[in-house]
Formats: sequence, C-alpha cells, structure tokens
Amino acid sequence: MNSRAEARGASLDTLKLVAAAFLLVGGIVAFYLLKPLSTLLAVVGLLIITGVAAFAVFKTERGRVLWQFAGDARMEVRKVVWPSRQETIQTTLVVIVMVLIVGIVLWLFDMMLMGILRFLTGQGG
Repeated sequence: MNSRAEARGASLDTLKLVAAAFLLVGGIVAFYLLKPLSTLLAVVGLLIITGVAAFAVFKTERGRVLWQFAGDARMEVRKVVWPSRQETIQTTLVVIVMVLIVGIVLWLFDMMLMGILRFLTGQGG
C-alpha cells in the first residue's frame, strides 16, 4: 500500500471511532429523554444504537484486532484444565483454615503488643 492510501484508511478509521462515540453519547441522551415516555422503548433504542456503534468500531483496524484478541482469548480459555469440584472444595477449605490461623496469630500478636504498651505506659490495671 502506498502512504496516501494508508493515511486515508487511518483517517477513515478515526472517523468511524468518532462516529461510534457520538452514537453512544447520543444513545445515552436519547435513553434519558425517552425513559419518561416508555422504559421499553428507551432500552430497545439504547441497545440498537449500542449495536450500531459496536458494528462501526469493529469495522476499524483496531476493532478487528480487538475481535481477534477476544477470539484468541476464548480459544486459550478452552485449553485450560479446570480443577474438579473436589479439588476446588479442598483448596477453598485450606484457604479458609489458613485465613483463620493467620487471623488468630495476628490477634494474639496484637494482644501481646497492647499488653506491653499498657505496661510501659502504666495504663494497665
């Protein structure tokens, strides 16, 4: 591609992104203007405008890259080996027990420091 065609494509992408932003802002304004008339009409209108704005964004180069990234992320999530229910329960119980143990140790440490501080300041009875 020559530089003039690339510059035209970049400016067209910028124009699409700006148009999508204006559509979203206009949709939000229309939502609040139409809400007193009909909540259903306001929600449907906002969803349609959001869909058109998303369509415009995904027709840009950045939108295509974002869509490709989302597809790649979805494929990677499918490759993950998820823990079984039993492993999840055991791990959760270990975390709960450790939190309780650390909480008790910190409470005892706090009580010890408070006793030392009261002894040093003479406020203990």
